[in-house]
Amino acid sequence: MLNIQRLLGFDFGLRRIGVASGQMITRTASPVTILLANDGIPDWAQVLKLVKQWRPDALLVGIPHNMDGSECSVTLAAKKFLADLAAQQSIPVYPVDERLTTKEARQQLRDQGHHKKVDWKRVDAMAACLIVETWMNDQQQPSFSLPTTSTPAINETTADCKKTT
Repeated sequence: MLNIQRLLGFDFGLRRIGVASGQMITRTASPVTILLANDGIPDWAQVLKLVKQWRPDALLVGIPHNMDGSECSVTLAAKKFLADLAAQQSIPVYPVDERLTTKEARQQLRDQGHHKKVDWKRVDAMAACLIVETWMNDQQQPSFSLPTTSTPAINETTADCKKTT
């Protein structure tokens, strides 16, 4: 696998695209900005400027789906954005399942005390953070433990002994 340390993630929307940066070392994401889009088409010069400025090792694009995994009305437009982005870059571009990221972003903002009118710019940037965090969490966690000998472990629900390594 590539040595990916810095990420730039996009929360695709037809009117706005949230952008967040991520760092694999700390496994954290931060909002960067919001790009305006016209029917899903961003100002590509702004997108390329962000990529040049942040110098990520990979790009992430949230692909929306319905809860049952089926495609929704925006899925095809998000896939086109991903394909167009990939065609303009020499670094990997990964799709990320973004089910419920907007809902989760709104809840996190409420938890932070933002109870008034919905600030969609803030929501989109937070949703982009969640997309980056989702991708990072899906990557195999680094293992820093020392090898151990096999020891039996008791499964609490069945009290069966199982060997662990």
